[in-house]
Amino acid sequence: MRFIAIVLILAALLSGCSKGMTKLLKNPDPEYKLRMAEKFFVQKKYTKAQAVFEDVMPYYKTRPEFQDVYYKYAYCAYYQSDYLNAENLFKTFLEIFPNSPKAEEMEFMQAYCFYKQSPKPELDQTNTITAMGRFQIFINTHPGSERNAEAAKIIDICRGKLETKGYKGAMLYYDMGQFRAAGVSFTTLLNSYPDSEKGDEYKLMAIKSFFRFAELSVPDKKEERFNDVITQCNEFLDRFPGSKLKEEAESFLKQSQTNIKNIKDEQAKTSA
Repeated sequence: MRFIAIVLILAALLSGCSKGMTKLLKNPDPEYKLRMAEKFFVQKKYTKAQAVFEDVMPYYKTRPEFQDVYYKYAYCAYYQSDYLNAENLFKTFLEIFPNSPKAEEMEFMQAYCFYKQSPKPELDQTNTITAMGRFQIFINTHPGSERNAEAAKIIDICRGKLETKGYKGAMLYYDMGQFRAAGVSFTTLLNSYPDSEKGDEYKLMAIKSFFRFAELSVPDKKEERFNDVITQCNEFLDRFPGSKLKEEAESFLKQSQTNIKNIKDEQAKTSA
């Protein structure tokens, strides 16, 4: 019974709110409705504020207040986490008011909406890439902006997410036993992020991948592919001389050299 009573009370409250909004939207006084919209906005009742701003917008479209109305209307979408709609509204604000004092803020927020739509690394990263591009354009076109530090920080976060995606993809190839594809992917990852703190790890994984690929190759290809591993190992030692993974790289180098020697010894026996 208590549960039913609570449900009935909530339903009554919701019904009352709905009737109140309906009455407000039917009010013929746009100035009163605008005051109420701004009150809702300050109170962070963004759903209500959005509905009322949208209702009065046609009335204020040719008036000086329109810019502020549209500005707050766009933020209503943003504060409700409707980033797709908010991005479009920030963009439209710039098209309508290109010379507004708020234009820089709108450019930043448009880029930020793409960043907020950036998913976890395993998923499609189109929005992540778009956010990086938008923030870089923002930095280039607003060299003195106080927002540039945050824009640069977000670019680094996005780059890290793309790097993580590349790493997970390369590891997936390795775990599936597609060693050549894994080796190529780890090499591409290192080339794409040459200053990564995990550069030596990526290079070692490329070595491991190409070593396994050589091991599983047909006899006629083994020597050539172990030589490729040796090249990879030497590149590691030249590029990461102080790496904690150096011993592992040296181990694969020695194993590859030994395998080539064994192949040549076997060939010599066969031809004798």
